[in-house]
Amino acid sequence: MKRLLLSLALLPLTLVAADRPNVLWITNEDHGPHMGCYGDDYATTPNIDDLAAKGMLYKMAWSNAPVCAAARTTLIAGMYSPSTGGQHMRSMVPFPEGKKMYPQFLREAGYYCTNCSKEDYNLTKPGVVWDESSRNGHWKNRPDGAPFFAIFNCTLSHESKLRVRPHKAIHDPAKVRVPAYHPDTPEVRQDWAQYYDTVTQADAEAGKVLKEVADAGLADDTIVFFYADHGSGMSRNKRWPSNSGLHVPMVVYFPEKWKHLAPKEYSVGGKSDRLVSFVDLAPTLLSVVGIKPPEWMQGRAFAGEHQVDGPEYMHGFRGRMDERYDMVRSVTDGRFVYLRNYMPHLSQGQHVNYQFETPSTATWRAFYDAGKLTAAQSRFWNTPKESEELYDLETDPDEVENLISSPKHQAIIKRLRGAMKAQVFAIRDTGFLPEGEIHRRSAGKAPYDMAHDESQYPLMDIFEAAELATTVIPHDTDRIKALMAGKDPAVRYWGSMGMLIRGKEAVDSVSGDLKKAMNSDDSPEVRIASAWALAEHGTGEAQESAAKVLLDLANWQKTENVFTSLAAMTAIDNLTSAVKPSVETIKALPTKGKSPDGRYSGYIGNLIKSYGWDQEVKPLQ
Repeated sequence: MKRLLLSLALLPLTLVAADRPNVLWITNEDHGPHMGCYGDDYATTPNIDDLAAKGMLYKMAWSNAPVCAAARTTLIAGMYSPSTGGQHMRSMVPFPEGKKMYPQFLREAGYYCTNCSKEDYNLTKPGVVWDESSRNGHWKNRPDGAPFFAIFNCTLSHESKLRVRPHKAIHDPAKVRVPAYHPDTPEVRQDWAQYYDTVTQADAEAGKVLKEVADAGLADDTIVFFYADHGSGMSRNKRWPSNSGLHVPMVVYFPEKWKHLAPKEYSVGGKSDRLVSFVDLAPTLLSVVGIKPPEWMQGRAFAGEHQVDGPEYMHGFRGRMDERYDMVRSVTDGRFVYLRNYMPHLSQGQHVNYQFETPSTATWRAFYDAGKLTAAQSRFWNTPKESEELYDLETDPDEVENLISSPKHQAIIKRLRGAMKAQVFAIRDTGFLPEGEIHRRSAGKAPYDMAHDESQYPLMDIFEAAELATTVIPHDTDRIKALMAGKDPAVRYWGSMGMLIRGKEAVDSVSGDLKKAMNSDDSPEVRIASAWALAEHGTGEAQESAAKVLLDLANWQKTENVFTSLAAMTAIDNLTSAVKPSVETIKALPTKGKSPDGRYSGYIGNLIKSYGWDQEVKPLQ
């Protein structure tokens, strides 16, 4: 008996794990729930429609972030990106100490884990994560007897495919439904129709992956998940954390052999009302393969041995999108969507270079400049934007009627505000620090670990400062002024931002304090916010001095800090034309300098390249 037990103990882990299910994830990019199985009769998606018919779909799934890298960062960690400091595009911050990315748990349990082919995380990897992560990654390369976890990521529906010309049409642009936030123009119809074409192409690719599994005789042993990384690549979908940017298709299929691991509400051809989002996928995967998710994972398993009840709310976020800063938090209960804009002085439609390569985006902006849009179509470009937004998806699926001032919705607004605030403290949201401040405070460790040290991150003080600064209440200037004298630089930053947001009268009332902060504060972000307020709303010498300070801080070679230069260029680019430096002055700024990662290298250049774009948009003929 002892010899038998010893022999069993010495068996390879792959054999011990062999009677576990295989798990296949098929993922698409820039792809909302525009599919036949979701009731869209314009879509042509027979393969995933068939998967949904024999599996189950989730009616309300969110990606948490409306852009690829931030969404994947939440997914790979099982933690919301703002909790790890990875909410900004390609920010490349250290992974939390002592924690793992979910494939590492699976590999330790004997799974062969492949990723074909994109990683694109905002977090550095804590050691070896995948057995194979490349275009060659495939389950067929696994050792004999090993169960597999495999991702096949399709890029055919990516934003970049919307602008490919010439293009062989599948869908008729005349039959597309143009959402209420877009103008009905030939360019908009063409881009929407071409998006549907790319979804059809991606569906065909998914069919090939499923067929390969079936042809290998593995369909009965393979659990399948299908989802996309965020909403469509159209503007006001991708990059914006409303439902249009976060709502994704999610279809799951559990073969008969593994139905005991399926979600408790699972039924063939069923549609689940449970709210699921990307933060739930890592704990769900662990649960499916028999691993209890660690307590630090912030999502909830919706399948497997360790599934739990669903959440009451789902949460979204927006940080820096490539070269453009913004800060938005969103929350939904499945019907109502609440957004909190912490930079209301910036337009939704900031000039992200990559976004403007899509023909319909430039056309939309030209119509705005020509005054040819409805109020709903103009909101994307308006400056300032509302500090708060509320939309009812049942009566307003395009999210164009802001109900934030509606008397009958105040109880709902209060409830969703409370849910958003609870989320901030539950995950220790790092986004209330400017990006440069995140890196300074986290020097030598992960932002997640910094944020859980109250002495380094007094979140309540900073959160309350941000709330006060960005909610314009009459006669609160004295309270904002008190923030400017705060002990913590992040509190002072929000104080100066609050004056900028309130405009000329507020800036004039504290011009001396702003001048002092602009010239002597030890935080670059406080100096920039103060200079921005004076350059935009000050007068005379103070205004000129502020513009010079911003130019100096925008010089990447002088600052040797990409975050400082990005923040200063953001301020310069958003100044009114009367105080903007000349195009020649901006074009002479250096486009190279020190940064923590090479993926920042093009951002300053993009800001310089697009400087003055709003004056350069060609008027409609």
